[in-house]
Amino acid sequence: MNDLFGALGFVIPLALLFLLFISGVRIVTEYQNGVVFRLGRYVGLKRAGFRWLIPFIERMVIIDLRTVARDVPPQDVITKDNVSVKVNAVVYFRVIQADKAVLQVEDYLYATSQIGQTTLRAILGQVELDELLSQRERINHELQQVLDARTDPWGVKVSNVEVKHIDLPLEMQRAIARQAEAERERRAKIIAAEGEHQAAEKLALAAEVISRNPATLQLRYLQTLVEITGGGNHTILPIPLDLLRTVSAMTARPSRPEGSRTEREEEDEDASPGHGLS
Repeated sequence: MNDLFGALGFVIPLALLFLLFISGVRIVTEYQNGVVFRLGRYVGLKRAGFRWLIPFIERMVIIDLRTVARDVPPQDVITKDNVSVKVNAVVYFRVIQADKAVLQVEDYLYATSQIGQTTLRAILGQVELDELLSQRERINHELQQVLDARTDPWGVKVSNVEVKHIDLPLEMQRAIARQAEAERERRAKIIAAEGEHQAAEKLALAAEVISRNPATLQLRYLQTLVEITGGGNHTILPIPLDLLRTVSAMTARPSRPEGSRTEREEEDEDASPGHGLS
């Protein structure tokens, strides 16, 4: 009996020591850091691997070092040109200093989300609607820089900020649609005018070439007749171009009014002897 009690007296302390040892064992994964407190005081960080803490004396807070994607809820924003829009975004950030993320802020996830909302309203309130729609990359970069500077004391690195959706009022959507339609019409008119200008230049060059060689006009006339007759049954009465030129010259000659005299007749009359005696 004494041997049994002696064995129990030896085994029980060993079991207690083993349980005490097991209770202090911690496994830190590769993407985590452990912030260790001893009697409430910060004593250091524990990296990845097998770690042992003094039971009931030391405590470790595990911080995840992976990138976190956190949605920023839709925010009512009034732009610089007094347009009310709803904008939401997504923030990508990660902890680079686990000790600061525990010591400097109570909940770094909640704090980063809240400061993301306020920064989104502040930055977008300084830009106009056209800039918000057309220069989103610049706005995203500006948001990232401001958030990174504000979360740096917490050991948090903001790697990227993306504006996801911009909800415009229905009236503003209609106004933007009308503006886009007017812009498309303006471009169409400019293209048509440029086409007319180029066509006029080519026609002027063609007319100059034809005027240097009258036979070219005759060939073009015949080609036009062939194109007309190729579309179906047509009755065409060809008129010689020489006849057209003659008729055109006759109609272009100014007619002399009845009773009027030419300069030649007046000179002959002045030169006659009877005119000098009268």
